Amino acid sequence: MKKRIAIIGAGPSGLAQLRAFQSAKQKGADIPEIVCFEKQSNWGGLWNYTWRTGLDEYGEPVHGSMYRYLWSNGPKEGLEFADYSFEEHFGKQIASYPPRAVLFDYIEGRVKKAGVRDWIRFSTAVRNVSYDIDRAKFTVTVKDLPKDYMYSEEFDHVIVASGHFSTPNVPEFQGMASFNGRVLHAHDFRDAREFAGQDILIVGTSYSAEDIGSQCWKYGCKSVTVSYRTAPMGFKWPSNWKEVPIITKLEGKTATFKDGTTANADALILCTGYQHHFPFLPDELRLKTRNRLAAADLYKGVAYVHNPRLFYLGMQDQWFTFNMFDAQAWWVRDAIMGRIAIPADKKVLLKDVTDRVAGEDAGADAHDAIHYQGEYVKELIAETDYPSFDVDGACEAFFEWKEHKKKDIMGFRNNAYKSVITGTMAPMHHTPWKDALDDSMESYLRN
Repeated sequence: MKKRIAIIGAGPSGLAQLRAFQSAKQKGADIPEIVCFEKQSNWGGLWNYTWRTGLDEYGEPVHGSMYRYLWSNGPKEGLEFADYSFEEHFGKQIASYPPRAVLFDYIEGRVKKAGVRDWIRFSTAVRNVSYDIDRAKFTVTVKDLPKDYMYSEEFDHVIVASGHFSTPNVPEFQGMASFNGRVLHAHDFRDAREFAGQDILIVGTSYSAEDIGSQCWKYGCKSVTVSYRTAPMGFKWPSNWKEVPIITKLEGKTATFKDGTTANADALILCTGYQHHFPFLPDELRLKTRNRLAAADLYKGVAYVHNPRLFYLGMQDQWFTFNMFDAQAWWVRDAIMGRIAIPADKKVLLKDVTDRVAGEDAGADAHDAIHYQGEYVKELIAETDYPSFDVDGACEAFFEWKEHKKKDIMGFRNNAYKSVITGTMAPMHHTPWKDALDDSMESYLRN
């Protein structure tokens, strides 16, 4: 009997895993039977944009946190696939900060070329995963959403690739229930034009706070106030943008902050992060980790130490994305196919996790964190046949990006970087980001 592998999710991580197995098959290897379960009706994960918020047409929680007008907030040169360049896909080199539609097209291009769509069961939500220790088998119970039908199948390995930017972390502030404006989490933010002419209050200092605030500014909101718990982002913001300490209370449409100052707000947008949430997993299989570079309980960042037949992809906080998911997926594939041996001694697995946590904790700043994750990507690539690429060069692009943001937070996307895959320089985009109100692929790719 061939091994059977279940992959949960067909976003960038799950698609990386499908491509990893297809790559081995292309080279003549006898691969296991692969079944990928995807809740949405199409692949792409977060990059598969939907206007829906809350619940979808089947009553399932909406997975997507993607909004209209999103442009990559980091250079594409840091996430390029080593086996499928932007130039191969688009037939030319493109500018460094693509909008959502362009990145979705790029992700899709590689898996279309690989021909793996038949391995995916779309509109199929995973309801439960259990493990029989005596038989060393997983039972995966799923629901075919259009047919309203539940069924179960057995697998030798399960790979969780459902992401961790879908279940919002929502704090509560005094007076929130009677706040007279709109309250929403970044997960439900869809269109910046909705907030034109409004005073926006954002809670958080993450990338979503920075980017959603920038989107609202670009599309004409009246003002942006960002409330921080620990420290401000500290960029050189536009004149109608300010950073203030954490909210202590809300009254009517007025927020009071820890320093005693106040601000009026038409909308409160919570950019307060996400939870690692796996409602389909029992406690003994469920990853419990904070959003950090060294995720808890994962040997090599992917194999679950309490049951190494179970794998998780992309569960780390991320500087590297698509190419890191690739490095992980190729490693997981080789572990499943017996090319890499996972130590049988649990103490060895746990020590690996402890050492990774210590390595991350030893870093002092973002520069160290980028380098740390780059070294992790290199470590995994060295153990598989994933095409080697200039990881240090990708790190350099990230370092440059950080400097460009310090210089001009509203203009950093107007820079260009060199591809570490093809060695060619990206062109400058034809329109400065703040003036580029048409984010369609047609507009972006126009020379």
